[in-house]
Amino acid sequence: MWEGRFIRVLKQGSWEYVSRARNIRAVVILAEHDGKIVLVEQNRIPTGRRCLELPAGLIGDDHENADVEDTAIKELEEEAGFTASRIERLGEFYSSPGMVSESFTLVRAHGLTRIGEGGGVAGHEEIVVHLVEREAIPAFVEERRAEGVGIDVRLLLLLGGALLG
Repeated sequence: MWEGRFIRVLKQGSWEYVSRARNIRAVVILAEHDGKIVLVEQNRIPTGRRCLELPAGLIGDDHENADVEDTAIKELEEEAGFTASRIERLGEFYSSPGMVSESFTLVRAHGLTRIGEGGGVAGHEEIVVHLVEREAIPAFVEERRAEGVGIDVRLLLLLGGALLG
């Protein structure tokens, strides 16, 4: 129905959905440093607000031969100011399969080393990095939500026990 640089709108029968263009995929990074989970907060135009998220990025938006591991390290460095000695794939997931065909690869970053402040690509992203102790994540999420920050669905990974308890 329509295609832009990064997304396309498709129709199959009466079902309309969104897909990434050019076979672009996503990687989401679960990273822990000194007992604290690395979270990022940035403005997201579709939601009209800042959102709290795990670091993430697009695989293949810069060059076709990009892989999951290299992209995860690049995005972790750009967004959060950390590099990793190893990336472990945890699986493929869909965040909204009734509307979006995109999947993301969830990875765990091992052996983190601080190499900078993060913050994203200068002049393009204004990312705030948060390091939050695991036990404090439910309260931190509620605090950010109370301040009007959107909460990415992937944070349910970290909230599971608190929500089910």
